[in-house]
Amino acid sequence: MVFGLREKLYGLREAAGIQWIRMAIERILAVEDDVQLLRSLEFFLRSRRYDVVGVESIASAMDYLAREPFDLVLADVHLPDGSAVELLKWIQGRTVKPIVIMSSGVGTVDEAIECIKLGAFDYLIKPFSNQQLEIAIRKAAQFNHLISVTRYYSAREEEEYELLGSSQAMQELRTLIARVARTDATVLIQGETGTGKELIAHALHRLSPRAHGPFIKVNCAAIPENLIESEFFGHERGAFTGAVARKEGRFELAHGGTILLDEISEITPAVQVKLLRVLQEREFERVGGTRTIRVDVRVIATTNRRLEECVQRNEFRSDLFFRLNVVPIYVPPLRERKEDILLLAEHFIKRYARKHGVRIFGLSEEAKAALLTHSWPGNVRELQNAIERAVILCDESGIIRPHHLGFVPTVELRTKSVALGQASVPGSSLPAAANEVDKKTPSSEENIPSLGELERRHILEVLARCQWNKTQAAKLLGISVRTLRNKLLEYKRAGFYQGSTDEQKTDSQERGT
Repeated sequence: MVFGLREKLYGLREAAGIQWIRMAIERILAVEDDVQLLRSLEFFLRSRRYDVVGVESIASAMDYLAREPFDLVLADVHLPDGSAVELLKWIQGRTVKPIVIMSSGVGTVDEAIECIKLGAFDYLIKPFSNQQLEIAIRKAAQFNHLISVTRYYSAREEEEYELLGSSQAMQELRTLIARVARTDATVLIQGETGTGKELIAHALHRLSPRAHGPFIKVNCAAIPENLIESEFFGHERGAFTGAVARKEGRFELAHGGTILLDEISEITPAVQVKLLRVLQEREFERVGGTRTIRVDVRVIATTNRRLEECVQRNEFRSDLFFRLNVVPIYVPPLRERKEDILLLAEHFIKRYARKHGVRIFGLSEEAKAALLTHSWPGNVRELQNAIERAVILCDESGIIRPHHLGFVPTVELRTKSVALGQASVPGSSLPAAANEVDKKTPSSEENIPSLGELERRHILEVLARCQWNKTQAAKLLGISVRTLRNKLLEYKRAGFYQGSTDEQKTDSQERGT
């Protein structure tokens, strides 16, 4: 019933003159010695808005294929200068292979079987109708799209996607995901780094009517600024230096499915404008291209920053924010759902014990207390890394203890912070950093510092111990360098931290290397 409705909708779109993406079939080479039939094929295919080149011999076909890229070759088997089977063999020996559909008016079953074995996608018996030809091309387009998506997925590691947690916050989050997943609404997922935003995006896709379609991820923060537009929308051959062949963008690959724009706040204003058009019209042009491509995709975006504040600082377009923020989902940090920590820890212990072939019997009571006391600035990702490290370092007893986890419990850090504040750590400015924090935090014994304040102290102390080397500090904290820089930027904006001379020297050294 749903399939029939979808077909009717597509029929209405075509009747209204709306052309949806052809899944990378755009240029067709027709090889036919019957001039009248060749002109008829060219007229029909051009009426369907394909770029068509018609030739009458194998030699001309090879000449065109050697000079220009084509998506599909439609060839008659029997041609004046030989059999198109030789052309088919020649095509299969090339690095870039177009899809080939063979046709013949005097063909036999053996001939058709031979063509299919040699790599032909389909074999048509003449005379064939325009409808038969269109169906064959449509199937070839779907096959081509499937190959592109498979190549994309084959380059990615297999990951486990599971939303774990028994806290009230996680139960409410799962309920919201189930409600939103069945719609096609654009979703903006906000939360700190390591909270599991990508897992939620996967859950939204897996529970949606688009679950059969592709799920394509774009890490906006990891792609160089000069390449992100090409990654989004693809490019044509010769569009820029190094563009030796046409490439489909992530939006094309996601046709019929879902696209995840991870860390959306990192894209430039120029790309924001083009992305706004895609969200509004579901259409775009490849870099260096003129053909308008329309796609049917659901958009999910994630960010570890507050986009409302980015809009106020004119770092992010307000109209794009409103387009993305149709359904907002906030992912709480791990420190706000501590009842999930031990459950997650047990899950990770089983996973990594199996992965590394180690026998682990569980956590000691001291290790459990350490896990519950830690502030987890890196959230679930930091917990995952800490457990994997503990599994690897655990001794023959099979019991994980605090020193296996690789961090000092926050309670101990609070006790040691006083002593550290009295004596200067060589090569660091720890007392100055600690004093800056203390100016902004409660000094009365009646007031218990918040988790955010404890996290801030912990980060600054680790930085001072590492002589303000952010790369080394991030490894000890179990977070990325970018997350650490974002934390320090937040502290500076809030007036909790002003930086230090040692930090500036270390930053200069890191940039120099």
